[in-house]
Amino acid sequence: MSNEPKGALKPVPAARVAEELRRLTEARSNGELERDEYEHRFARMVSELRDRRIEGSRAEIMAALTPLKDSGEIAAPEFERLVQQLGLT
Repeated sequence: MSNEPKGALKPVPAARVAEELRRLTEARSNGELERDEYEHRFARMVSELRDRRIEGSRAEIMAALTPLKDSGEIAAPEFERLVQQLGLT
């Protein structure tokens, strides 16, 4: 039997987190989302990630997220905000 409680949600893969953050940021940059809607979706994403957890070690999670910041797909403040709110700092 698994150590996870019955009905527990599976952790989210780090690559999925990176992809969702990229999509969210792209939608904001393209004008598809107003600032308020972006903030709402960002907060909801963080909340869901806290509930489900992210699969992998801190190093694996950072390895999935850091290339987005380095390539400029997400701004450094967005990266720092996500990392801080998820407790990865």
